[in-house]
This record gives sequence, structure tokens and C-alpha cells, in this order.
Amino acid sequence: MIKQIATVAVYVENQEKAKTFWSEKVGFEVVANYPMGPNAFWLEVAPAGADSHLVIYPKAMMKDSENMKASIVFQCDHIQSTYEKMKANGVEFLGEPQEMQWGAFVQFKDEDNNVFLLKQ
Repeated sequence: MIKQIATVAVYVENQEKAKTFWSEKVGFEVVANYPMGPNAFWLEVAPAGADSHLVIYPKAMMKDSENMKASIVFQCDHIQSTYEKMKANGVEFLGEPQEMQWGAFVQFKDEDNNVFLLKQ
């Protein structure tokens, strides 16, 4: 089952500028920084020792980013069993769990069509 909120995505125009803001001005640590395509990277920042992180995500990579709000990612121990249990409970998923470099994930919706991410 879900055990914590893993990340909240914040959509920005300039990742380097946002990285400077969150790390140098706010005082967060950079906890992840991986190449993610041309002119973009997977960037996570967090207070020292925190379990939950902010993902600083480039708007340019998101269709309709001007309408997007921060998104929430839930962490779980076993994505397949959590996916199956939630699906059996009537949760609508936007696909099957997928494997990425950083782990497995799947998206789901609530009754108001808000989209969330579940990751292992």
C-alpha cells in the first residue's frame, strides 16, 4: 500500500534558475539531477533529511503546461500489488505500471479527474 508522498512536481520555465532558487535561496539540497533529454533534466530538491521531494520539471516538456498545477506522487513498496488492489477497489488507472531508469510508475485518477502518480 501507499506509505508516503514521494514528490510534488513544480513546473518551471527555467530549471537552472529554479534550481538556484530552491538550493541557494530556500536552502534545499539537490537530491537528484539526471539528464532527461535535450535541455532538460530530472531535478529533485528537498529539505535536508526529508522523505518528500519537489521535482522541478520543465514546462517545455509538458503539453498544455500553462494549465498544469503541481502534481503529487505517492510512494509504495510494491507497485504491481498496490496497482492491482487499487484497481480492484475501483480506481481508474491511465495504463499499466511501467519501468523507467528511476523506478516503476503508473498514473491514476480520482473522481474529479485529478491525475496522480504511484511509484515504487
